[in-house]
Amino acid sequence: MNRTKKVFSKPELDRIIEMAWEDRTPFEAIRIQFGISEQEVIDLMRREMKASSFKMWRKRVQGRKTKHFRLRSENVSRFKSSRQRPISGNKISKR
Repeated sequence: MNRTKKVFSKPELDRIIEMAWEDRTPFEAIRIQFGISEQEVIDLMRREMKASSFKMWRKRVQGRKTKHFRLRSENVSRFKSSRQRPISGNKISKR
């Protein structure tokens, strides 16, 4: 399989990692904002994090309903927690 590897700036990488760690941000939101699939997020996390941090993250997100839009409860209608501070570089929040 021949994949073109996307190149992200440091702030974009930081934001993708932050969104991946957030419980309420589904992989679909990352795809909308940055154009990368769930598998590409997983690959990025594996590459950018320490092995122990990556394993902890994978264990945490596997099967988590809020990380997959289709599996979410109908009453969860936002990407982030209402208690989360707004993030200035987030394109989705500026729509």
